[in-house]
Amino acid sequence: MFRGAVQLCASRGHLVRGLSTLRGGSTLDWAGKVSEIKKKMQSILPGGAWNPLYDTSHLPPEQSDVVIVGGGVLGLSVAYWLKRLEKQRGAIRVLVVERDPTYSQASTGLSVGGIHQQFSLPENVQLSLFSVDFLRNINDYLAVVNGPPLDLQFNPSGYLFLASEEGAAIMENNVKVQRQEGAKVCLMSPEQLQNKFPWINTEGVALASYGLEGEGWFDPRCLLQGLWRKVQAMGVHFCHGEVTRFVSSSNHMETMSGEEVTLRRIREVHVKMDHSVEYQPVECAIVINAAGAWSGRIAELAGIGRGLPGTLQGTKLPVEPRKRYVYLWHCPQGPGLESPLVADTSGAYFRRDGLGNNYLGGCSPTEEEEPDPGNLEVDHDFFQNKVWPRLAQRIPAFKSLKASVAMGSSRRPRWDGQWPRWC
Repeated sequence: MFRGAVQLCASRGHLVRGLSTLRGGSTLDWAGKVSEIKKKMQSILPGGAWNPLYDTSHLPPEQSDVVIVGGGVLGLSVAYWLKRLEKQRGAIRVLVVERDPTYSQASTGLSVGGIHQQFSLPENVQLSLFSVDFLRNINDYLAVVNGPPLDLQFNPSGYLFLASEEGAAIMENNVKVQRQEGAKVCLMSPEQLQNKFPWINTEGVALASYGLEGEGWFDPRCLLQGLWRKVQAMGVHFCHGEVTRFVSSSNHMETMSGEEVTLRRIREVHVKMDHSVEYQPVECAIVINAAGAWSGRIAELAGIGRGLPGTLQGTKLPVEPRKRYVYLWHCPQGPGLESPLVADTSGAYFRRDGLGNNYLGGCSPTEEEEPDPGNLEVDHDFFQNKVWPRLAQRIPAFKSLKASVAMGSSRRPRWDGQWPRWC
């Protein structure tokens, strides 16, 4: 009888909580009260494992100063710096919402983990220079008490971009910008390129740019795990769910010219819980869109791009998911340990993967060849028909891959692996 009464009380508490959150009410100490009630009940009831009360540990907090949509490297990095720069611990409440707890479809885990400074915009060069310093000193930033040190397996072998006669002038101007910002990049003629990397066929190459320092590749999943571990220790809340709605408030103002404008501010985010129809409203002051390839969809939820054509509100965020294939192959006669990541004039690229003459690479398709981003299936024929011929033309040692491919079935050529990634 007593157990039945307690269960009835717990059920009523569940209903009351659901109604209060739908009304937008605040029960900030609910989790603490539940914990105290559990302790009291367990002290008087036999069997300490009995747990009739509603578990709210999977729910996000009802209030947060900042809500970050997306828990990849970008979202976690924003959370890290918000907490690191706060003047008093706990002064800023930060919630990160990630819909894919396994990160199986996240851009972070599917990337090739490259970093370079060879951009055309000064801002991108500056961001990359800061980032490589962050990676080199990763344990100064992300160390946690009693936690093992991070090993990103950073390989500073550089990036090598190749340009045709048509793109040589653009490359020269870009390198000038990069050097002005402090990047260590050099230009190489075809003769210098041949002397430095004799395994490259320089036919059709007019100029090359080579990163001498601060460029290479690392393990992106290790960085993700390190950031996640650190932000948890810093007090960042993490929720596995999907943002499905933004609730905004509007204010009407008049400009100095007499024009009336409407200002909208997001005041509440609705988070749908994983594998459930349940959602939790979260009151907030700021929302940060860090959803990567899906940022455009999140922006649409906030009303961006739904206004009148030609207006700021009617301008869509130009971000959409695009699927790219990454292939892994073995070539005993391939380039050695000094090989950088090579980006060919044709758009194909490759780099070493480990120490056993394994390589990974790919090539972006044309607009007409864009694959369906709605799945993670890999097109094996794309390697044989599009990627391999371009790589074999630039790196003669890769021509031996043709024999290996021919020995396999026409549908599944013999390389060691492949996976898609988002860009």
